[in-house]
Amino acid sequence: MEHEQHHDPHHAVHHAPKKHDDLAIPLAIVVAGVLIGVAILISSDSSVVAKPLADSIPSREQAGADSDQVPVSLLALRSDDHIFGNPNANVLIIEYSDPECPFCKKFHEPMLQVMAQYGKSGDVAWVYRHFPLDLIHSKARKESEAMECANELGGNDAFWKYVEKLFAITPANNGLDPAELPRIANLIGLDVGRFNACLASGKYADRVERDFQNGVNAGVKGTPYTIVWNQKTGKQLPINGAASYASVKSILGVVTSSQTPETK
Repeated sequence: MEHEQHHDPHHAVHHAPKKHDDLAIPLAIVVAGVLIGVAILISSDSSVVAKPLADSIPSREQAGADSDQVPVSLLALRSDDHIFGNPNANVLIIEYSDPECPFCKKFHEPMLQVMAQYGKSGDVAWVYRHFPLDLIHSKARKESEAMECANELGGNDAFWKYVEKLFAITPANNGLDPAELPRIANLIGLDVGRFNACLASGKYADRVERDFQNGVNAGVKGTPYTIVWNQKTGKQLPINGAASYASVKSILGVVTSSQTPETK
């Protein structure tokens, strides 16, 4: 069970319905249809999650990356990355997330457990990167900007508090009332007037887009998508979907051991 998240994502397509004539139809009929791409994200508890994706997102191969390993240049920490834990940790858990994604909401709790267990030693850190799925979650990008405003006003701690409160409040699937964004800021002790001014300015739109493009180049096709990377040894393994605490723990065990990561 713990190893099922090592499998690569599969793809399925929905075919547009076809109209049938009352007359006999030759077997060689040409069907006109629109194929809608769906990413199948397999979570660690064997549940299968399907969500539509933007056609503009290239595969990792198209982005110029190895099919199994994300280039270190894309994983390496930037000065403005949001890090929960020790920024000098050997192992980074890099999550690409959408605040309106129900599976990102689900994954947040196990990750808090992981950090409570492994973060205190300073050996493991959690990195949050924005990956709003605009085609299905039109509110996600502005919510991501709200997180950045929280960071501006209250620093890294405020960023993570804002993320946690947002996931606790949102019903997901584009269901959060935008009026809740300043309310969340107030709940974590931020100046609401300054928060509203920051959010209205759109000053962090480029910052959110930069994270998104980083994910595109890393081959991210859905959320949550997480890469567990041992900076010291170079080992890395992906987590596709909302993995359980036990599954993340299992992957950490592989990435920090002398074992060779599974690739399939």
